[in-house]
Amino acid sequence: MKKILVTGGAGFIGSHTCVELINARYEPVVIDNFCNCSPENIKGIEKITGKKLIVYERDVRDNIDDIFEKENISAVIHFAGLKAVGESCEQPVRYFKNNIDSIINLIESMDKANVKSLLFSSSATVYGENNPIPFKEGFPLSTTNPYGTTKLIGEKLIEDACKYLNFKACNLRYYNPINSHESGLLPEKPLGIPTNIFPIIEQCVENDTILTIFGNDYDTPDGTCVRDFINVVDLANGHVKAIEFLETIQNGICEVINLGTGKGMSVIELIKAFEQKKNCKVKYQFGERRVGDIAAMLADVSKAKKLLNWQTERTPV
Repeated sequence: MKKILVTGGAGFIGSHTCVELINARYEPVVIDNFCNCSPENIKGIEKITGKKLIVYERDVRDNIDDIFEKENISAVIHFAGLKAVGESCEQPVRYFKNNIDSIINLIESMDKANVKSLLFSSSATVYGENNPIPFKEGFPLSTTNPYGTTKLIGEKLIEDACKYLNFKACNLRYYNPINSHESGLLPEKPLGIPTNIFPIIEQCVENDTILTIFGNDYDTPDGTCVRDFINVVDLANGHVKAIEFLETIQNGICEVINLGTGKGMSVIELIKAFEQKKNCKVKYQFGERRVGDIAAMLADVSKAKKLLNWQTERTPV
C-alpha cells in the first residue's frame, strides 16, 4: 500500500481522512502535536479500520526529515494548522508563524526527500467578501482575517513549489465541515473552547446553556450567516479522490478545487435541522457580528465533479 503522510492526522478532518484512506487501501502516516485534539482519535481510527497506525508526535515546524528518510512516503496531505477565524484576529502573529512556517518547512523536507505530491487544506475564506456566490476557483482572491491570509499565502507557496520545484499539488478549498463518523468514535471535540459551530451547539445542549449567534442583520434570508455545510465524511472522501487525481497528472501542475455541497444553509436553518435530528431544543440569542465573518459562502462544485469525479453523498446534519 502507498504511504500518505498526513500532517494533523489526529484532528477532526485529518482523522476522518485517515479512515477513508485506509478504506481505499492507502496507508496513512500521521504527524500531529496534539495541540488541539486528543490521541483518543488515533484509537478511534484504529478501532474503525482494524489497522494499526504509524504516528509521530511532532510539530511540522520542527525538522521532520527523518520521517521521510524512514517511511517510503508517496504523497502528503497537509492539514496541520491553527484554524479559528476569530482567534486569528486576536492573535495574528501566532497564526502567521504557525501556519506559514509549517508549510515552508514541509515543502523543504519534501523537496529533500524527492516527494513531490501534495494536497493542501485551504479554505473558502480566500475568496474574501467581494465575489458573488457561488464561488468559482478562478475568482479574484482576498481575505478578511489573518487565518484566511495564511491560507492564501500557503496556496501561493505551493503554486511556486509546483513551478520551481516540480511539485504537483491540489489546493483544496473547504467550506464548513460538520457532523462525524457514524461510529461515534471520531467526534469533533477540540481541546479547550470549541470554535466550530457544531461542537458549540452540542455543548450548549449538553450543558443547557445559551448559544450566541454572531449577527442577525446580514443580507441573507433570515439575517444570519449562510454557509456551505459539508459532511466531514464526504470531505474526507474528496481527499482520497484528490490523491488518486494527483497520481494521474504530471509534475509542475497545481490545481485549485472547491470541496463543498453547492448548497447554502443559514445558521438558523442549521440549528433547526440539528433540533429535528437530535429531538432537542437549542437555546440561542443574537450577539454582535464577529470580526472577519462575511454574509455568505457557497461553493461552485463543478470542477470537483469534473476532475475528481466527486460530489457529496450525505446530508450535512
